[in-house]
Amino acid sequence: MAERKMKVRTRAQEGLVEVLALITHPMETGLRKDKQTGKPIPAHFIQKVTLEHNGTVVADVDVGIAMSEDPLVGFRLKNAKNGDKVKVIWRDNLGESGSMEAVVDVS
Repeated sequence: MAERKMKVRTRAQEGLVEVLALITHPMETGLRKDKQTGKPIPAHFIQKVTLEHNGTVVADVDVGIAMSEDPLVGFRLKNAKNGDKVKVIWRDNLGESGSMEAVVDVS
């Protein structure tokens, strides 16, 4: 299992706090074929992304093969303020998962 990198940042956006998460992941659909061998490339994609705000789940999103490789996922929070903690968690169809916390800083 390869180590997946993640970056999470926050910013003020239209009066809300936007949480952006960049997840390093191949996002293979299972529909493509290897150009050299002609064999199908096995499916390997993120199935679920969860956002926690100060330890409470505020978004639980089912995703699938339609996302691009290394997806950038964004959420907007109404009641977040400086110093709050946000956590983005993902899980894929092969059982891999990852998470990252960030502190809201919109100054």
